[in-house]
Amino acid sequence: MGSSALIMMVVVQVLVTIITGYFFYKVLVTPPKMEPDSYSENDDEER
Repeated sequence: MGSSALIMMVVVQVLVTIITGYFFYKVLVTPPKMEPDSYSENDDEER
């Protein structure tokens, strides 16, 4: 393997790791959305 291929492989692996880490961090930090409870809308209806 030539030196240019080794450099390209390392650069691609580092970029993929950084992008994966960024999105993993974003998922962990983003607060959850408050979604309406679908069952609370049906509380008045009898079964």
